[in-house]
Amino acid sequence: MKMNVKSLFSMLLLALLPLGFLAVMVVAPLVALALYNGGVVAWDVVRDEYMQWRLLWTAAQAAMTCVLTLLLGVPVAWALARLDFYGRRMVLRLLMLPFVMPTLVAGMGVLALFGANGLLWAGWQDTPYLLLYGNVFFNLPVLVRAAYQGFLQIPETRLQTAQTLGAGAWQRFAWVEWPVLRPWLAGGACLVFLYCFSGFGLALLLGGSRYATVEVEIYQLIAYELDMAQASVLVWMVLAVTAAAGLAYAWLSRRTAAGKTARAPQPRAPQCWQERVLLVWALAVLLLCCVLPLAAVCVQALASGSSWQVLMEAETLAAAWNTLRFSASAVLAALVLGVLYACLARRVVWVRALTFLPFMVSPVCVAFGVLLLYPEWTASLPLLVATYALLAYPFVAKDVLAAWDGLSPNYAAAAKSMGANRFQTAYYVTAPLLKPALRRGLTLAAATCVGEFAATLFLSRPEWQTLTTLIYGYLGRAGVDNYARAMVLTAVLMMLALAVFLLLDEEEKKAV
Repeated sequence: MKMNVKSLFSMLLLALLPLGFLAVMVVAPLVALALYNGGVVAWDVVRDEYMQWRLLWTAAQAAMTCVLTLLLGVPVAWALARLDFYGRRMVLRLLMLPFVMPTLVAGMGVLALFGANGLLWAGWQDTPYLLLYGNVFFNLPVLVRAAYQGFLQIPETRLQTAQTLGAGAWQRFAWVEWPVLRPWLAGGACLVFLYCFSGFGLALLLGGSRYATVEVEIYQLIAYELDMAQASVLVWMVLAVTAAAGLAYAWLSRRTAAGKTARAPQPRAPQCWQERVLLVWALAVLLLCCVLPLAAVCVQALASGSSWQVLMEAETLAAAWNTLRFSASAVLAALVLGVLYACLARRVVWVRALTFLPFMVSPVCVAFGVLLLYPEWTASLPLLVATYALLAYPFVAKDVLAAWDGLSPNYAAAAKSMGANRFQTAYYVTAPLLKPALRRGLTLAAATCVGEFAATLFLSRPEWQTLTTLIYGYLGRAGVDNYARAMVLTAVLMMLALAVFLLLDEEEKKAV
């Protein structure tokens, strides 16, 4: 009985910080949003033609991105899973690169290609194509990786049997591969829809005044019109859609969580001209959709001439310092929260369902909620760092929990048989085995903090300007020099994200 009481007490202490943090930073602000309407009801907002256009366009651009990424991503994933070629492993690792890039870098890359001063063509300015291309750049790797993992689940024996029975390539895909692939594609599409519907940075930079999304509308209602009532209604509409997409993804993830039961086909060299054409097409898609925007940023930054002096200005140095200190503080908080959350989720099953809660709530909704609930903490450093940590710690918790679940119980049993207590087992056995997953989660958390944009616009003071808000400030000023300065700073931010990618690269080598 004493042991049971002691275990219960320790579990309560363990749950206090991570669950209390979620309650304070997510649940309470959402409740405050639900209670605050200022006399405005949802029906009044929905009947407004302007708001109808915003809602319909937000859903439409997310749906169109899902279709585009499916059409482009499935053939690319098949080529990467089935065909062997020089540089294949490098391509698989580079798929992570657009994902670790801040959305601001992605948006600036699209502008560098197709904006008013675009390298390729300026005809997409003030059209929906800018935002759609930006969405594809940011989300195509998500869909490709999901489809690639799905193709790896298909047993080689099934494909060989179908081929023996005379099934062609399309028939094998339709009868053997497609049934296994569907839940993986559905899960990837849910993530793409979630990211696009609740995206802020890309929509703010690329949507313009006509093709901005609901998230941008919420920001404008609060920042420029001080219309908190309509903004709160829109926030809940966004939350309803993103929660549905998040829950669908969580349900589909459970269906695809089972390990492989058979050996997947090994990649082979292309055997016919159709496969060679498909491989060239797949590499061209990755080049056009994932590499060109980043290359365009580098080209325009190198051509900026004297604008590179911006790196030595006091405003830039202060923004870089703010970015580093805010990110470091948030990553440290994410480390503590993520590890404690993983420990708790190992003991309490329902806590696992809350792992993706911060992902389902967009940064704009989080920032608006805490701004409404804690007005006395507005523009306070603890609130800003806490918001950063909220967006970062799920990466730590998710990776540590997944690695912990994969550990054999024999390790702890062996340590216990040798006389080790719980602390010694955790310190000398469990922690070293979880270190690679912890490193991966922390680097993704750092990438999130360095490129954070939405919450910073809402919660920071002018003297707390970061690299992302400084870039946005230069982009909003007239003049060629200000545009060039924005490109130079974007290149610097891209290099920081690239450093994060290089830290992840060793882990990706083991996963491929």
